[in-house]
Amino acid sequence: MRQLLPTAADTVDLPSAYAHPDEGTPWVRANMVASLDGSAVKDGRSGGLGGPADREVFGVLRSLCDAVLVGAGTARTEGYKAPRAKEADVDHRRQLGQRPAPVLVLVSRGLDLDPASELFTGDERTVVVTSGSADRTARDRLSEVADVVVAGDDEVDVGAAIDTLAERGLRRVLCEGGPSLLADVVAAGRLDELCLTISPELVGGDGPRILHGAAAGLAVRPELLLEDDGVLLARYLRR
Repeated sequence: MRQLLPTAADTVDLPSAYAHPDEGTPWVRANMVASLDGSAVKDGRSGGLGGPADREVFGVLRSLCDAVLVGAGTARTEGYKAPRAKEADVDHRRQLGQRPAPVLVLVSRGLDLDPASELFTGDERTVVVTSGSADRTARDRLSEVADVVVAGDDEVDVGAAIDTLAERGLRRVLCEGGPSLLADVVAAGRLDELCLTISPELVGGDGPRILHGAAAGLAVRPELLLEDDGVLLARYLRR
């Protein structure tokens, strides 16, 4: 893997390249992948667009965050499991005052989640974010295996959810989508950074873009650009 921006280099220290700014406030970073023609999925899954370089950066971003924020539908489609601590990351995370493993945060209005699934068997207790209109029985059922957070009345208030996570010490939030959740984060004005892998493929079809939902403008500036075997890995910061 080589670095193209901000300066050219034949090697790159990924943890340093993706280090969070030390601002003491919530920081929301999104990590997404897209094909050259703009699709966020291949064969119905974003995982179909990934490769070795994307997986390597994915692992680094996970190692640096406090919480992984993902929509429940994406978690089911992509076969998510609650994170477990990795021995290589524990000491570094402890030095930063972080828990041994990131907390999985699932956003779900319908709460169609299986309490027996591996979404709830990580080293840290999973958090489920929902709205006040969610079914009370489903909320009580999931409360046995997760911390259920109500943010918003009829719809999930993503901004309020991010503030609640920060109050719990989960300040560095990594949003892994899907496109509808990321659109909500952008619409709420809470996206600070976008990490985008551009896969050198043309997939066609009618798959969603990395943002899918109401239009919301956000200007960003390039901070980092890496390349590995034709795959581009970019980091953009909010202007």
